[in-house]
Amino acid sequence: MANQPTLLVTGASGNLGRRATELLLEAKAGKIIAGTRDPSKLADLAAKGAEVRKIDFDDPALAEALKGVDRLLLISTDALDKPGRRLAQHQAAITASKKAGVSHIVYTSMPKPEPGSPIPFAPDHYGTEQALEQSGIGWTVLRNGWYQENLFHSLPQVLASGKWFSAAGDGKVAHVSREDAAYAAAAALAAQPNGNSRYDITGAELLTTKEIAKLASEATGKPIEVVSVSDEQLTQGMIAAGMPAFLAPVFASFDTNTRAGNIAIASDAVQKLTGR
Repeated sequence: MANQPTLLVTGASGNLGRRATELLLEAKAGKIIAGTRDPSKLADLAAKGAEVRKIDFDDPALAEALKGVDRLLLISTDALDKPGRRLAQHQAAITASKKAGVSHIVYTSMPKPEPGSPIPFAPDHYGTEQALEQSGIGWTVLRNGWYQENLFHSLPQVLASGKWFSAAGDGKVAHVSREDAAYAAAAALAAQPNGNSRYDITGAELLTTKEIAKLASEATGKPIEVVSVSDEQLTQGMIAAGMPAFLAPVFASFDTNTRAGNIAIASDAVQKLTGR
């Protein structure tokens, strides 16, 4: 039997990283390392057979922590508190991976992060993709679409009021479940790499906000009226509803992006990667 690879998942205490690690362990895909800033959070994964390792992208000795790793799943960090911090963390991870001899990186990006995107954090993803291309390490980029689970944050308020304030117009989106994204990430990491590749990780069906509202209404038996507003009205409405002023424009930008058609992508990549 060929030597099994050593696979490391960063951000393994997050929803996506934890699930991808579980799937890799179930598949017996190799020696599985769960990386996190706080190893105490991963006792359950250790009990299932993962090696738990402290991985901190802000640590100058990061390359030391990545020694012996063949392939790495780089899950984008949540450092959105100050501009440029997340990109710097990702660049540090790529530099340390090269130093440590990692041969391939699978990275979770977003759809169409190229310059011109209205999403404030798109440059983090675009910059990371550029850093991967220039690194000399093999790479697979998974451009994860919006998770359908995100709707569970916004829909309760919509159902309570009966109104869905939207600036998305007739723009369409094919939400993907986080479960499918985890399966795709685990499959991409476990596969023997064959060159560099990019995949759009989305659902199979494109829907407008009105169509999503109709489905939610049918499922719950509660009427929903979609109310079209401007980006500015949406931002102010979110702030009035208690959302922090620095976050509201980020969430409003998702609608701007949808209206522009930037997320109207329905791909069969999940099926291609996972066979399911």
